[in-house]
Amino acid sequence: MSALPPPPVKPDPAHIQSEQEIREDLAAAYRLIAHFGMTDLVFTHLSARVPGEGHRFLVNPYGLMFEEITASSLVVVDADGEPKQATSWPVNPAGFVIHSAVHRERHDAMCVMHTHTLAGMAVAAQKGGLLPLNQISMEFDGRVAIHGYEGVAADDNLSERERLVRDLEDKPCMILRHHGLMTVGQTVAEAFYWMYYLEQACRIQLAAQSSGAELELPSAETVARTSAQFSMGPTKGWLPWQALRRKLDREQPDYRN
Repeated sequence: MSALPPPPVKPDPAHIQSEQEIREDLAAAYRLIAHFGMTDLVFTHLSARVPGEGHRFLVNPYGLMFEEITASSLVVVDADGEPKQATSWPVNPAGFVIHSAVHRERHDAMCVMHTHTLAGMAVAAQKGGLLPLNQISMEFDGRVAIHGYEGVAADDNLSERERLVRDLEDKPCMILRHHGLMTVGQTVAEAFYWMYYLEQACRIQLAAQSSGAELELPSAETVARTSAQFSMGPTKGWLPWQALRRKLDREQPDYRN
């Protein structure tokens, strides 16, 4: 019988991660987004704030597949998406517009994730938004903001940043109409937790709707009670995150490079 891994240690919320720790967490998130089928070729970003003074963030080099990302390949950029380190790969400042808006105004948003998945974009096109069809979906009650579509997010429409942040308020998740999904977290682990389960909630919704059967919605009281039963806080998602990091260490250890 193989030995069990060491028992997980709950992280200390007061611990300030080093840049290397954040690089490894974010590289792991890129690999996992690819593993779970949530990529859009070389497009979209996962970003994380770099410790220290000023607005500096880690993003993926433009053109790499998510399964190619490593800790050292991540590029430090400023709040406008301009590189602040030497890099042989380009970055996409226009694609960083959504991230920079949230990072600038939400000081708790250490990590921002944005996806263009089939399920996420399909639900983003539905007038009713995310429905409480399952207890996974019910966790998102009151925690998902909606932002109306204004065209391709680019740096020629900077005023959209203000509206996007206004719509997000203090919520951890957002559905961008006709566009995709976004989540934020005080850690990479938290942002990934929200993105993974928001994606699952969207997939559940499409599967239920595709059956053609009449949908049974729980009462508002049941939804609110179920949502309240899920924990919140800076260590959100830490337990599955440690398990996922062990999975990558076994199967794709080069993400740490």
